[in-house]
Amino acid sequence: MESSTLTCEHLLANLGQIATKSLPDATGAEPALYWNEDIAKAENRQIFRKDWVCPGLVAEIPNQGDYLTFSIAGEPIFCIRNKLGEVKSYSNVCRHRMMQLLEGSGTTARVVCPYHAWSYDLNGQLIGAGHMEHSNGFNKKDICLPEIRTEIWNGWIYVTLNPNAETVEKSLAPLNDIVARYQMENYVPVISESHTWKTNWKLLTENFMEGYHLPVAHKATVGAWFALDETVFPKKTHDSFTYQTFIKTEDAVYGQAHPDNTTLKGEWRNTSVLPTVFPSHMYVLAPDHLWYLSLRPKGVGEVDIRFGVAIAPEVDAMLSFADERSDWLGSLMTFFEHVNTEDRKVVEGIYAGSRSSFAVPGQLSWLEREIHDFQQYLARRLVPNYQG
Repeated sequence: MESSTLTCEHLLANLGQIATKSLPDATGAEPALYWNEDIAKAENRQIFRKDWVCPGLVAEIPNQGDYLTFSIAGEPIFCIRNKLGEVKSYSNVCRHRMMQLLEGSGTTARVVCPYHAWSYDLNGQLIGAGHMEHSNGFNKKDICLPEIRTEIWNGWIYVTLNPNAETVEKSLAPLNDIVARYQMENYVPVISESHTWKTNWKLLTENFMEGYHLPVAHKATVGAWFALDETVFPKKTHDSFTYQTFIKTEDAVYGQAHPDNTTLKGEWRNTSVLPTVFPSHMYVLAPDHLWYLSLRPKGVGEVDIRFGVAIAPEVDAMLSFADERSDWLGSLMTFFEHVNTEDRKVVEGIYAGSRSSFAVPGQLSWLEREIHDFQQYLARRLVPNYQG
């Protein structure tokens, strides 16, 4: 049966079958899994409205009134640091006429609606609403922006619409054993951007997970620095995340511990960890830097991407002169722009290829182990009565 004629039920049944296979027998998913509208609706309902997603790093909003905006399953939200230094998240929709309150990121003393200037304090409480004196029963104290459940983990902000979701601390506890040694909560953000790519969010997630493509698609950048045969995966499959570790070669421009780093020992001084926290948060954690992607599906064929880079504090301290800092960060930015351009070309190309009537799922390499982990995650969330 052609992929274009498969129903959502057939696609999910196929996903369940793939997910139960062992890795040596595993294949990719049916092409239509990436562009079937009913699948996208199920993902929105069963994944993005129930699991944790990551708007960014705590260090990106370090001071009182600093905020960043995001969305969960189409729900606009903002994360803000209040007067007590806490990071809180709220609905980014005014309680008056539904106008979105904040855009992008920045700093504010109060959240002011750009439509009628209703204003809220840093805890979401309405504190200003002009010309409402003739409205019966109106009381500012009764009106507050809905708060979104928020947790902080190793310097990351996580938010969810699900009041019953397991805590991030508990679900990511095994990953903490791997990443805590890097002390990434102390890394200093230096780049934050937003992009929209013409691909399906799952294809971008899968691309990030696997190193199989690095020597080919990234031969001009990071591809030459990876010893693929030394890639290590976790022995156990976890419900909320997967990861791999790899050792950078001595030729790597980025990925080695700075001499002033005294916490990482032995091979960890040139080892990087690539976690993917399901469904849509992924990062490369290296001794000297980290970079991350956080994805929000925009229909089946587009995805909004939050991209950020942070550097280890000892690297940041090294860049003490303005000119030196500007030159170094300029080179870093150029490098990651090149990497992103390489990735964009392949993930948009895969999405276009998936719409072909000749598209078929191929067998997976051992280097694509995390794709199989991701398939199992999707099956647990989407496939009725999945027993994997």
